[in-house]
This record gives sequence, C-alpha cells and structure tokens, in this order.
Amino acid sequence: MNIKGKWSLITGASSGIGEQFARQLAKEGSHLVLVARSKSRLDALAADLTHSYGIRAQVIPLDLSIEGAAGELYQKCQQLNLEIELLVNNAGFATHGLFEQVSGERQHEEVMLNVAAVVDMTHLFLPGMLHRGAGAVINVSSTAGFQPLPYMAVYGATKAFVLSFTDALWCENRDRGVQFFALCPGSTDTNFFNVVGTEAASVGAKDTPERVVTIALRAMKKGKQYVVPGFQNYLTAQISRFMTRRQSLRLAQATLRPRKQ
Repeated sequence: MNIKGKWSLITGASSGIGEQFARQLAKEGSHLVLVARSKSRLDALAADLTHSYGIRAQVIPLDLSIEGAAGELYQKCQQLNLEIELLVNNAGFATHGLFEQVSGERQHEEVMLNVAAVVDMTHLFLPGMLHRGAGAVINVSSTAGFQPLPYMAVYGATKAFVLSFTDALWCENRDRGVQFFALCPGSTDTNFFNVVGTEAASVGAKDTPERVVTIALRAMKKGKQYVVPGFQNYLTAQISRFMTRRQSLRLAQATLRPRKQ
C-alpha cells in the first residue's frame, strides 16, 4: 500500500485512534480529508500536519450519525475533485448500562454512526476505487466484535456487524484491487471511556493509540485481513471459541457489570 501523494479520508479524526491514523498517514506522505464534529480540533490538526509533512489537508466538520451525512460528505469530496485512495471508517462510540435504562435516542445514534455510516461511506467510495483498480478500506471494529456484551449490547452488536461486514467485503474484493481490513483494538487510552461515561467498560490495560495504529498499518501492508493489537487482547477475542456461548456471556457479564457508585 503506497499512499504517498494519494488522498486518505479519516472519520473521527479529531482525537484518539483517528488522529493517529492522520499523523501516521501524513508521515507517509498521504494527503488527508479529516472528518469529525469539532472543526477547531480538525483545523489545528490539519495545520500541524501540513506544516510538519508538507501534505495537503481538507477539513470537513460533520456529524456522521445524522441521516444523509455520508452522502453530503461524498458530494463535498466530488466537488473538490478528491479521489479517495484509502477510507478509514473510524468514527464511533459506545453506551453502557442496562439496555432499557440507556437513552433510546443515544443508542439509535450509536447504530447510525457505528453501522449505517460505515455502510453508507463504503458504498459511496468503493465504486471509485474499483474503477481505478486500486484502493483500501480500514474499518475500525473492536475486540467487542467477537462476542455479545451484556451491558453494552448495542455497542458489541455494532462492532460484530463491522467485523462481519469487513470480512465479507474482503472476500468480495480481494481479486479486484481493493483491500479491506478490520482493526479490532481492545481498551485504548482515548476519550472513548469519557464518552461512555464510565471506566467499567474498560477491560485490561489500555494500549496507546499510536501503537494500535502502527500495528494496524503494518498488518495491512502485509496483506492481513484483520488485526487485534496486543497478545492479551487477542486471547480475549478468541476465548469464546473455547467456551459455550452461555459461559462466554457470563464472563462478559461479570466483567462489564455496572459498578455501584
């Protein structure tokens, strides 16, 4: 994957894993389309990366959880004549607690951002990659995508969707010049848990966004289908293969049960 001089589009680029994708791709010489809700953070990041690496950066502030937002983003890229060589579907968030007690509106937004936006973005940008016979899509899933998660039912289901969706498109496109790749990190030191509103959703030691993205890009360049950064995270993701579904659910329940305040 030679991204130098090509355009990469990153959603959720204002912080955490998305910001690290921007930094590491800029270091490799990629021009960037930076997408998130916070224009001020994106502007600061764009200024930093253009100054440091001499690349071009286009800032598009947008809330991708809103119906039709992906289409609006695609049209802006078309108007700017930007051919996206690498699409990084990174934007997402989680909720935590008993399903019926978590805001239904918030969980709807979670599905729209974690699932619908990923599908819409991929559907819009993939044809151009296929037409050029080159391109790549990185979808950020999670170790949460490998088993159901009591108290994070919607989040676990959305990340399982992303992993299954990416696997299927990897198979469909592996001989068509477009690479699909799923990044499945465990707990990472980002604003993720601040948005969730509790550290009870954190499992194990937190990795750094820099290391997670470094591992992801290295694995993708080797042609891998997916990667789970960290040996402990990999074991966590695979443990359900050696347990009954009920055993796996009970383990996840004990780990993620809301803590008494």
